[in-house]
Amino acid sequence: MLGIVLTGHGGFASGTLKALAHLSGRKPEQCVVVEYDEGLSTNMLSRMMCDALHNADSGEGVVFIADVLGAPPFRTAALMCHKHPQCEVVSGVSLEALAKLLPLRATLSAATFRDTALAYTQDSVSSLWHEQQKQPGIDWGNETA
Repeated sequence: MLGIVLTGHGGFASGTLKALAHLSGRKPEQCVVVEYDEGLSTNMLSRMMCDALHNADSGEGVVFIADVLGAPPFRTAALMCHKHPQCEVVSGVSLEALAKLLPLRATLSAATFRDTALAYTQDSVSSLWHEQQKQPGIDWGNETA
């Protein structure tokens, strides 16, 4: 099964893991959290990410889920992936997409997980206005007495 390393700023990783556990009813297996807290050096972040990679990997690969494209957690994960062949990094993946993807990890390669994550996230982004255009008869915000 693919391992997952959740990483990001200000509690993103632990909050995402907690939300996934809430949605699924249990903590996802082979999911490791690396928080990029204020004052943490990039050298220490690199060490933590390396440990996380090894803790999450069962031999079938690892996907890093980062909060912000190009930020230190993303860049550090990218460096890890240059050294490990079955490793991918994605950013901006929605909680909804992750909840759909986690049960599929036993059947997906890291590259397929990456591509599916992007497809699921694109499909899950919406707004009230867009939903009202699709379904004009639904009252999305007004409560009836």
